[in-house]
Amino acid sequence: MATMTAEKKYHQPTYVDDRFPGPDPYAPLPDLPPLKVTSSTFNEGDELPEEQQAPASISPQLSWEKGPEGTKSYAVTCFDPDAPTASGYWHWAVFNIPADVTELKLGAGDADLAGLPEGASALRGDNRSWGYYGAQPPEGHGPHRYIFAVHAVSEELEIDDRQPATVLGFNLNFKAIARGLYWGWAEN
Repeated sequence: MATMTAEKKYHQPTYVDDRFPGPDPYAPLPDLPPLKVTSSTFNEGDELPEEQQAPASISPQLSWEKGPEGTKSYAVTCFDPDAPTASGYWHWAVFNIPADVTELKLGAGDADLAGLPEGASALRGDNRSWGYYGAQPPEGHGPHRYIFAVHAVSEELEIDDRQPATVLGFNLNFKAIARGLYWGWAEN
């Protein structure tokens, strides 16, 4: 019996590079139509500015194009697939961003969540904060990627804010209808 494999139509990562030890965290996920993501804070693929790194931990400005028909909300995450763990490291997880919002301003991920749009919710990252936690790879571990993902979602998600960021990732696997990725790196 012959097996057929689906060709990747959309997912063409720019962040896969021999400098980084971790895998492509989006390779095993459903291939989704792309959303264009930009930032006035840093250029894609560049080293993150000091203010986006710990201890400053100021979330970058992110903009994205409007999602496809059926978009009811957005989710924004920041993930380090190069962390010395078996599961990477979640730096930020925000969801239920209203469908008419296509930007998070510089500093929107502050610790008290005051910069998030009304209706948006956040989950604790791996540092136990609901706000954005800046890049902080272990000293001498080499460069790490910080992948900011914007997902267009087909509904508002019902996730208890005591859940870890991985629960958001799991839900996005089934509810996201488009995805945009934008990344930078840091090294200590």
